[in-house]
Amino acid sequence: MTNVVRPLIVTAAIILGPDGRVLLAQRKSDAKTEASKWEFPGGKLEAFEHPEDCIRREIQEELALDIRVERAFDVASHFYVSGADRRHIILLCYLCRADTLDFKTIDVQDARWVKSDELASYDFAAADVPLVSRLQEWFRRG
Repeated sequence: MTNVVRPLIVTAAIILGPDGRVLLAQRKSDAKTEASKWEFPGGKLEAFEHPEDCIRREIQEELALDIRVERAFDVASHFYVSGADRRHIILLCYLCRADTLDFKTIDVQDARWVKSDELASYDFAAADVPLVSRLQEWFRRG
């Protein structure tokens, strides 16, 4: 019998602040996967939850920040394989806006607003890497 790996659907927010910077979050140092890596904040979709509701809920839980979801930005698919642990992540990424730069690090190790040209200097979680490239291209196109 073949082991079936069902995809885990996760939302991520590219949050643009009022000054045009992007909010990044750092995974906790005790995270099961890619501890201390940087990512676009978000989290797991719950049963019967709309992805836009999920992203608003997750950002509120992790960063105590209210956001406006503007539109879907991209979808990424990533396979994490570590020994017997195999995960398939489908990452639904949304372009969002925040009216304030104020947040709290509630359920993340760290978070910070960064300029688009600083994105490449962060050590991103593997599933977020293709999104970084697409976001940089989006910024270049203006």
